[in-house]
Amino acid sequence: MAANLTAQNAYKQNSVTTASPGDLTLMLYNGCLKFLNKAKHAIQEKNVEEKNTNLIKAQAIISELMATLNMDIEISKNMFALYEYMNHRLVGANIQNDVAIIEEVEGLMTEFRDTWKEVIRINRQQQFGQGNTGQI
Repeated sequence: MAANLTAQNAYKQNSVTTASPGDLTLMLYNGCLKFLNKAKHAIQEKNVEEKNTNLIKAQAIISELMATLNMDIEISKNMFALYEYMNHRLVGANIQNDVAIIEEVEGLMTEFRDTWKEVIRINRQQQFGQGNTGQI
């Protein structure tokens, strides 16, 4: 069992160190959604410590997403404001033990994640599709 866990950790570490910046952002979105889901379950189970830990982890990811924005691009300013809103809402969810607030943030984060997945797909299609001339 311990060898299996070690292999999983090595795989995760390798996935992060070899991922493209786009894939790393996708990992952040997915990680945030995972922690939000865990926080919801912790609230339902009345586990205050686990709720707090997972909401703090989700907020840390949102803060990281905010820090990576290129503020020279206009849309980044809008994204920054939405990330800031999500972080603020999660503080409220933590104080109020409110699953509905977490679900609101989950909805926004899911939209960001799904949009990002589409951007990655389009970029890969353009990157690898245009260079394919059929020659070997």
